[in-house]
Amino acid sequence: MAQARRKKSKLREYFQVIVVSIVLALIVRTYIVQAFRIPSGSMEDTLLVGDFLLVSKFIYRFTDPKPGDVIVFKYPLDPRRDFIKRCVAVGGQTVQIKDKMLYVDGKAVANPRESKFVDPKVYATGANARDNFGPVRVPAGHLFMMGDNRDNSRDSRYWGFLDRRFIKGRAFMLYFSWEQLPGDPKLAWREGPFLLALPKFVFSFVKVLAFDIARVPWRVRWSRIGNLVH
Repeated sequence: MAQARRKKSKLREYFQVIVVSIVLALIVRTYIVQAFRIPSGSMEDTLLVGDFLLVSKFIYRFTDPKPGDVIVFKYPLDPRRDFIKRCVAVGGQTVQIKDKMLYVDGKAVANPRESKFVDPKVYATGANARDNFGPVRVPAGHLFMMGDNRDNSRDSRYWGFLDRRFIKGRAFMLYFSWEQLPGDPKLAWREGPFLLALPKFVFSFVKVLAFDIARVPWRVRWSRIGNLVH
């Protein structure tokens, strides 16, 4: 009897540890820090496709977003998707773009250190919002967001101001970076019944895992790990 009670007590301890761990993980993910992977090149060369970030979810409980912050947010046109861009202006400020140059409140703003332009063409006013835009005044409680890859970013120039309610947090550190190349195998998941889709997914998972493990030494961007996001 005593041995049976000890076994039950041990199982109860393990169960409690698991439950507490899950609860703590959910609290951390919901209120403190969340991981985020860069899926596109809109923030190059500040952030690269395959960068893995830590995002502070509590920072804006104590301070307001400011120009220069790199922010993860729900895409206003489809809140199921997460975007990452740089805040360039906040409520009350006036934004204008003239021949690719950003002006806030009438003053030219220096481009971020790792930002870039990939297209020498300059679209005239009215032809495309990319190169000539505004001036517009940012409403209170909103932000104007732009990607650092200025010629290849779907941002506030196209979909408007970001309501602060959509903010998820500020990116602050790279914890991993993996160079993804065209032709690399990808996880496969097809629509349909779960049991029919599962075998294909499992096969693709094993394939991707084996492919990546064999290439760890030269595909990991070791020099980027631990870098702060500026």
